[in-house]
Amino acid sequence: MESGHFVNEVVLKNKGNASFGDDDESENYEKKNLTTRSSGGWKYAYLLLVNQGLATLAFFGVGVNLVLFLTRVIGQETADAANTVSKWTGTVYLCSLLGAFLSDSYWGRYLTCAIFQLILLLGIGLLSLSSWLFLIKPRGCGDRDTKCEPTSTFGIVIFYAAIYLVAFGYGGHQPTLATFGADQFDTSKEKEKENVKNNKASYFCCFYFSLNLGSLFSNTILVYFEDIGKWSLGFTLSFLSALIALVSYLCGSSGYVYVKPCGNPIPRVAQVFVAAAKKWDLEKVREEELYEVQGPQSAIKGSRKIFHSNEISFLDKAATLTEEDLRGPKNPWRICTVTQVEEAKCVLKMLPIWLCTIIYSVVFTQMASLFVEQGDVMRTQVGSFHIPAASMSAFDIFSVLICTGIYRRVLIPIAGRLSGNPKGLTELQRMGVGLVIGMFAMLVAGITEIERLRHVTPSEKKSSKSILWQIPQYVLVGASEVFMYVGQLEFFNEQSPDGIKSFGSSLCMASISLGNYVSSLLVNMVMGITTKGEKNGWIPNNLNDGHMDRFYFLIAILTAFDLVIYVFCAKWYKGINLDNGNSDNHHLVEESEDQNRVFERV
Repeated sequence: MESGHFVNEVVLKNKGNASFGDDDESENYEKKNLTTRSSGGWKYAYLLLVNQGLATLAFFGVGVNLVLFLTRVIGQETADAANTVSKWTGTVYLCSLLGAFLSDSYWGRYLTCAIFQLILLLGIGLLSLSSWLFLIKPRGCGDRDTKCEPTSTFGIVIFYAAIYLVAFGYGGHQPTLATFGADQFDTSKEKEKENVKNNKASYFCCFYFSLNLGSLFSNTILVYFEDIGKWSLGFTLSFLSALIALVSYLCGSSGYVYVKPCGNPIPRVAQVFVAAAKKWDLEKVREEELYEVQGPQSAIKGSRKIFHSNEISFLDKAATLTEEDLRGPKNPWRICTVTQVEEAKCVLKMLPIWLCTIIYSVVFTQMASLFVEQGDVMRTQVGSFHIPAASMSAFDIFSVLICTGIYRRVLIPIAGRLSGNPKGLTELQRMGVGLVIGMFAMLVAGITEIERLRHVTPSEKKSSKSILWQIPQYVLVGASEVFMYVGQLEFFNEQSPDGIKSFGSSLCMASISLGNYVSSLLVNMVMGITTKGEKNGWIPNNLNDGHMDRFYFLIAILTAFDLVIYVFCAKWYKGINLDNGNSDNHHLVEESEDQNRVFERV
């Protein structure tokens, strides 16, 4: 019998035997396989939000002024310092993928958060010590006037080891904590599901609010100390914040909801592609003929079942039964369940959306590099008060805090009435709005740079234009974050299967990571092209001799092209359809059945 013809005859009609069980069975399954419940709820979610705020305060105490530390203390050139910060920030968020992998596969979210917070604490402690012993010489150097002595090779090595430990620790901690907080509201009870969705949406807004509240202190108080040369004091305060964050996290250990890891997803996804490739010549079969295990449990440990979708249909061949599959023991590299195939589909379907967010992250990363460099060559005196360039990001934070409240209290009700969606705007729509606002932020930044250059006195390093002219670009970036990054957190968490929830949250940070690397690549390309013929280039060491406005406009143009592609991808996207334990699914083959019983049913 030909494989294709055989599969067309494999129709497993056992709707009555394929019941997913009642609510009690489903809830018992969740307790046994998905979660270990102690208490959870908002009480412990608030504790995690406090932890997020303190950890963010510690991290940004290092990161927000890093570009000035590199130029004033380490002695790097402006473009080199901007590239170093972009690469370092990219590494921070790239490490989120590693943290998510360990969390989903082996350690679980609680242990992953604890270990990476210890690494963060170690990195900031080492940075504080190395700055005091090796880098800040003479004492008080690294301010606006006093230059530091050249640093030894050993001191440089310790410095880079410290900041990359900080990158590793914070990167692995943040996305896992976001998912861990959402776990505190998980439930299998149907009557509570709508409340759970609302609680999770509120939690992600509060999570980003907490992140910005923590960075507010870093961008004001700590930045001020560091700007006047008290770098060691700023790093020490960051260390204390990280220590308090870890202690507060451990205090809730007895009450958290713990979700068990689901095993390594990489072989599961690879098996789908290998199995589909082996059966590439099979004819397409009906949905009810695809292979799935019976009962409320999926074949993936700790994961709910996922209903079949029609997109990326060539992968369905991995779940298509053949004579060879029924003849011998189950080979996971030849036959996969529908849930396993849908998990692989989810990753592929989210990928175009994720790629479209990278250009926005190029916009976002300018706040930590070129915005600071731009502000540093503007008039920073307002009356008798000096405003550190890095502290201007406080306006971004205020914008996020205010816009979050406006969005939750004003825009959601209005948009909900107009669209009929209780969320107001879908996550994909919000991300699109974020792209538009980010594009305008770059246009405003370019206009500000043009105005700055017009007010430059040839003999002066700084423009007479006030640094307060940067406020609009920071405010616009902050408003765009509320739509883009909160939308991303909700979207990737909700659309990720149970077995890769932390991976979904880490995609948001990985987008920021690649955005930093793309920004660094753009700077190198622009400088390589614009410095030909002994020209100064767009971003020279002396910004008064360059055209950084053109670089901002270039990013705005790239964002506009990205928006067009994003709209197309968002219209194509179809969401995940999870089985919550009370659906009458059909046409299932029980994994534990032997060959004879399978043939009888066929």
